[in-house]
Amino acid sequence: MPITSGTELNDVNAGPSLEEKRLLTYLSAGLTDESIAREFGVSERTIARRIGRLQEALGAQTRFQLGVQASRQGWL
Repeated sequence: MPITSGTELNDVNAGPSLEEKRLLTYLSAGLTDESIAREFGVSERTIARRIGRLQEALGAQTRFQLGVQASRQGWL
């Protein structure tokens, strides 16, 4: 059985976790990865990975597309 962090998006229709919603909110507000990492108390690399997982889950190739897709899904 694969080990997961428990924060992966297995079903886009289920919506984002509170942490993912918070991350999307910070992104939509224009915060940098550095600022977001400080808010979460994690490294910039961790934030980049989390953003990458969100992009993959929503089929977005860029951060802009991520914002558009998150908005379309009603996540923002």
